[in-house]
Amino acid sequence: MTRLGDSVQRASLLLAQDLSSDATVEQLLDETGSRRYLDLSDLPAKEQAALIGARAVEVLPSVEKLAEAIEAKQAQGKGLHVKLGIDPTAADVHLGHAVQMIVLSRFQRMGHDVTLIIGDFTAKIGDPSGRTAERPALTDEDIAKNLSGYQEQVRPFFDFENVSFRHNSDWLGEIGFAQLITLLAQVPASALLQREDFRNRLAQGSGLTMSELIYPVAMALDSVELDCDIELGGVDQLLNMQMGRRLMELHAQRPQMIAAMPLIEGTDGSGAKMSKSKDNYIGLTAEPDDVYGKIMSIPDRLMVPYLRAWTEWTDAEIDQAVARIEAGTLHPMDLKKVLAGEVVLALHGAEAAKAARAHFTAQFSKKSFADVETLPHVDAGEHGGEGIAAILTRVLEFTPSASAARRIAKQNGLRLVVEAEAGGDQHAIVLAEADALRPLAEVVPEKLAEAGVSGTVYLKAGRRIAQIEGL
Repeated sequence: MTRLGDSVQRASLLLAQDLSSDATVEQLLDETGSRRYLDLSDLPAKEQAALIGARAVEVLPSVEKLAEAIEAKQAQGKGLHVKLGIDPTAADVHLGHAVQMIVLSRFQRMGHDVTLIIGDFTAKIGDPSGRTAERPALTDEDIAKNLSGYQEQVRPFFDFENVSFRHNSDWLGEIGFAQLITLLAQVPASALLQREDFRNRLAQGSGLTMSELIYPVAMALDSVELDCDIELGGVDQLLNMQMGRRLMELHAQRPQMIAAMPLIEGTDGSGAKMSKSKDNYIGLTAEPDDVYGKIMSIPDRLMVPYLRAWTEWTDAEIDQAVARIEAGTLHPMDLKKVLAGEVVLALHGAEAAKAARAHFTAQFSKKSFADVETLPHVDAGEHGGEGIAAILTRVLEFTPSASAARRIAKQNGLRLVVEAEAGGDQHAIVLAEADALRPLAEVVPEKLAEAGVSGTVYLKAGRRIAQIEGL
């Protein structure tokens, strides 16, 4: 059995146990967390390809072709030449940026040769993928600063000591105008203009520069220079990577394979990609308690994609956990705590993960809400005529907008919690999206009567709690 197989066996036994137990979770995190450094070179070619394909949105031409390529290289005692391009366009990065590096680390630990292309030339053009407007040009100083910050922040997920670095200014900066025109004459304009983001910008009358238009060609020349076997990148880079295949064929090279990685949805559950501009991200430099708390606030439906993106769990292990939730033998909150622990462990270590779990439990898992200090209050006499969504937005400032409050309700995250005066027993009442638009003073009495309960009433939106007074 392979080293990974042994680890999976041990983890499977732990996943069948009580995941509300701190001791069990610590053992599980120790097992799965150590896989980030596990040598995967003993995996057969098909298992290596399957492990990459399981985390990719798309593998071109196919996972089977990837396995064949790995097997052919193994027969020669070699590894694949794997490429990832990095445009150092920002000093701070978040967990969404770590997805590709985690998979690249797997390639690395399987024994393949990894080259990181530092896009110091293309960063000055600016990758237009997904953009609605032009981006300001970067200076050499900006690029150097951003690259240094990127490496430092992503280091928990990737071994930068065991990788080759190339700067694409070394070859792109040497291309003359005549050579560029000759190259572009072989690339149909339709191949450059088929991008949806380009069409949208042109339809809206926004600017689109020629430098942005030929960005995919510049990026493709990186693949030609390296003559690589496979390129890794976000699914938003798929057209750029396919241009690499086209140009490699024009240069009589074997077209590179492609592994397109998913774009990670933000923590707010709105469906938008994780980004700093939408404030739905988890920064790689965030404090352990902040990382843990943000993950605990995500909708339950994001647990599986987050486990796939940021942990070394296999699909079989994720399926095992999901099956337990569906069978009612595992509470989703307990699995979410494991996920939060995995991420904190990767960024800050085992002790930080243990402390963050303990802090969260002490702060948000008290038997009685009455024990929570500085709990906000809502006066039903003063605000009872307002809709619940408006109260969450304007009075409590729990959500940025009424539509965000409605999304929380739609995801079953909006509730009334009634706590008995004696014993502190709690009864939760899930509010529907339509309830979020109704007046507080109308909804609360109606729901309490339907449930046949009484006591102190709290309004809970996600993990935010407020006490309702004056009923």
